[in-house]
Amino acid sequence: MSPPSVVAIGVFDGVHLGHQEIFNKVTTQAAQDYLLSTVLTFEPHPAFLLRPKNAPQLLTGLEHKLSLFEQCGIERTVVLEFDEKLALAAPEQFIKDCLVDSLNARSVVVGKDFHFGKSRAGSVETLKQASSQHDFIVEAVGLFSLPSAPEPISSTAIRRALAGGRVSEVTRMLGRPYSIEGEVIVGDRRGQTIGFPTANLPVSQERAWPADGVYAGWFTDEGRVRRPCAINIGRRPTFYHHAEHSVLEAHVLDFEGDLYGQFVEVEFAEFLRSERRFGGIEELKEQLQKDIERCRVILGAT
Repeated sequence: MSPPSVVAIGVFDGVHLGHQEIFNKVTTQAAQDYLLSTVLTFEPHPAFLLRPKNAPQLLTGLEHKLSLFEQCGIERTVVLEFDEKLALAAPEQFIKDCLVDSLNARSVVVGKDFHFGKSRAGSVETLKQASSQHDFIVEAVGLFSLPSAPEPISSTAIRRALAGGRVSEVTRMLGRPYSIEGEVIVGDRRGQTIGFPTANLPVSQERAWPADGVYAGWFTDEGRVRRPCAINIGRRPTFYHHAEHSVLEAHVLDFEGDLYGQFVEVEFAEFLRSERRFGGIEELKEQLQKDIERCRVILGAT
């Protein structure tokens, strides 16, 4: 049987400050009562099965999310495959199979708006009704808000801020800069020919991306070396009139070397400007130099 545990249940996309508040309660109680701090999460996001046409773009991939759980002090993560069988499970069956029999839950911590089971019939009240029968306690955590913020922190609010390019606001909600991970691919090498070489990352349609524009940020390579960079997301209108998809290009400051094929992370610190079309190469190069100088000041890389 599993060791007795404190269990947080949820998708936790983004692992934002509201999620971290839940994890803090889990780890604190686990330490006090000699229990195993545990997260029970789902893959893929339930919306991909339940409402595929309206499924959200994800803030974190699974591997990144697992790493963030660990950084929050969570000792064990259990990932349930969210398939049709799980979607149709009665709430009471989910509680018995997953929380009681599998995880030996002594305490369950969820958000106040948590729902589960067939037709989302299960709720915090369902958990509380089952708690006495199965000998666990339930704690429901309310939404987390920053001082003077217009709304509580949520994954939806973060996606909306990203779509508006408001990455500084996203940083405050996450407690860290928003980042994209991926393998550096070969682009058209145009940046190299004009003196501003870039590392290109493919833009996944399943991930949430900041709005097209230029950003100051950080670039971490496979060796976990973190360097300041200037980031462009867009369709490069100076060169292409009708590009189908946006491209992420990161110019790593004061770096010379080959990054092709490396799995890297790009973090977004601050929005600089919107993407626009320039009259020619020289005008573009002049603006790129200004962007880089602004990045140096913002990132303290002077």
